[in-house]
Amino acid sequence: MNEIWGVLAAVFSSALGGASIGATRYIGGAVDPLALGSLRFGIGFVLLLPLVLLGGNRWPQRGDWPGTAALGLLFFGLFPILFNASLHYTTAARGALALSTLPLLTMLAAALLGVESLTWRKTMGVLIAMAGVAVALMAGLTHAPAGAWRGDLLMIAAALCMALYNVWSKGFIRRSGPIPFTTGAMGVGALCLIIVSLVHGGYEPLPGLSTGHWLAIVFLGVIGGALTFYLWSIALARTTPTKVAVSVTVNPVTASVIGALMLGEALGWTQILGVVAVGLGIVVATTRSGARLPWQ
Repeated sequence: MNEIWGVLAAVFSSALGGASIGATRYIGGAVDPLALGSLRFGIGFVLLLPLVLLGGNRWPQRGDWPGTAALGLLFFGLFPILFNASLHYTTAARGALALSTLPLLTMLAAALLGVESLTWRKTMGVLIAMAGVAVALMAGLTHAPAGAWRGDLLMIAAALCMALYNVWSKGFIRRSGPIPFTTGAMGVGALCLIIVSLVHGGYEPLPGLSTGHWLAIVFLGVIGGALTFYLWSIALARTTPTKVAVSVTVNPVTASVIGALMLGEALGWTQILGVVAVGLGIVVATTRSGARLPWQ
């Protein structure tokens, strides 16, 4: 039952992540991407900090801080940089499909590092969910700008950062708890993005933002920052990295639905079929483990 709650937390986190993509689309080019990331994670850190200070939670042990800081730089610092850079070269649909390699990368990393075993059922679930993303984004994959492969590779590199975070963070979360670890890691990543944004003048457009833009920023900080990654860390504490990562395939599907409802973007049969396939893949990957693969 504990593991089921972990999977549900991961799915909810990924769904909120898809809604955050919709909010980011709404802001568009009004804010520098790295400055927006610093605001998102900075607000998230400020909201999570009281939970650590007032809730009797303990910070990571002194020996865990170098690893916590490194994982914070990896996930909350380098990941958004690679993510945003990729979209300069490729389309949103291709980028979302490249990001959906996260479950596969997490599964392989976890197996290579001895964190969890590969099984036929888990592998099939991951592949079904990835196929669901491909179907949902089918219309956006037909046209690609010149050099789109650069963006695809950058997005896969971003997915690899997240996969390693999923695998390596589990031990830190077990020792200090999900809230203190996530708060510390997010604070380090936000500080990195703040420094980069200050150096490059990323905050200069902020005074000219509309009320709608500021509401979107608040949404990204509260929901897309604090709540999304709190749930993600809860999931990592309760179940395996691969079962958490497979839920990320919900993200682009949710983003397409939010885009249709809030931004007037087209929603067709491919998105509906994709939702079904993603749901089926998550169920297959996260239920009974099944037999191990022959080389296990």
